[in-house]
Amino acid sequence: MSCGSTNSCGNTPTPTSTKGAVKLTDNHKQTNLAKPLPFQWSFLHPRYWGIWCAMLLLLPLIYLPLRVQFMIGKAIGKLVHRLAKRRVTDTMTNLRLAFPNKSDDERAQITRQVFINQGIGIFESLCAWYRPNVFIKSFSISGLQHLVRAQQDGKAVILLGGHYTTLDLGGRLCTQFFGADCVYRCQNNPLFEWFIYNARRRIFDEQISSRDMKKLISRIKAGRVIWYSPDQDFGLENGVMATFFGVPAATITAQRRLAKMGDKANPPAVLMMDMVRQTPDHIPSGRRPHYHISLSPALTDYPSADEVADAERVNRLIEQNILKDISQWMWFHRRYKNQADGTKYYS
Repeated sequence: MSCGSTNSCGNTPTPTSTKGAVKLTDNHKQTNLAKPLPFQWSFLHPRYWGIWCAMLLLLPLIYLPLRVQFMIGKAIGKLVHRLAKRRVTDTMTNLRLAFPNKSDDERAQITRQVFINQGIGIFESLCAWYRPNVFIKSFSISGLQHLVRAQQDGKAVILLGGHYTTLDLGGRLCTQFFGADCVYRCQNNPLFEWFIYNARRRIFDEQISSRDMKKLISRIKAGRVIWYSPDQDFGLENGVMATFFGVPAATITAQRRLAKMGDKANPPAVLMMDMVRQTPDHIPSGRRPHYHISLSPALTDYPSADEVADAERVNRLIEQNILKDISQWMWFHRRYKNQADGTKYYS
């Protein structure tokens, strides 16, 4: 196991002083700062006032101790769990399909924890964007040698990640070890798109729209590390049906095509990655949270000649990562929305 900016590689964090520790901002491996999205005067329209008010309320709170931020995040998660009935129902539906052997009470507890973790994730993301040094000595990494070996061999690297509640913090902590681009889906709300893109531009070298295949191909050919998450349902136009926790699910297969790009004699390496908060959602006084990043060895014989088999293989690997802590994956997305036989799981 290889550690970075942490006092321990174990599961239990210990009290530690951060005095004299290297700042995340000083150790950041970013190689390019993309141009910001310009501000639009239309963002001042009353329909955006709710977002502005939320930002004005939340941003000052990131200067509170992390322990207090987690407490507020838990309260937000519990409130959303009470109010966002459709999201809660979707989460329960996903868990009922994926874990039929769990009791209703167990699934209800996991659902509640998903929203608590997402509430905490708001502050983890905001700190990752605007106050990253608060995470000094709070993380470790294993498997980094697999990515380093691929880079030494002159390969581009495709990192297959997932939509975890620690998503943006994961990006910030990963770039303590290597520079990376990310593939993302543009936000439907223009103000959210402006806000999130400009926040993430200080983490990633490039943010590549999932629709911008030309740019994505050029970055692969340039030998970059590309973060790509194939764990959501974007319909069968973008993939195949493969089981996800035993249930048929529309599964993205674009990463197979990406793995064939670049230098044909030295194709990209495809690795799995995830990050889990190993500590509870409450931080005892004098303690720090601890996050662990895992990188897998490069997948062998990938892609194969069988698109469905490849999709099944990647889904199994994503499942293994999710099972490290079920409640840290974003189960409120409609993972089983598109079914080949027209079945509708969501009301």
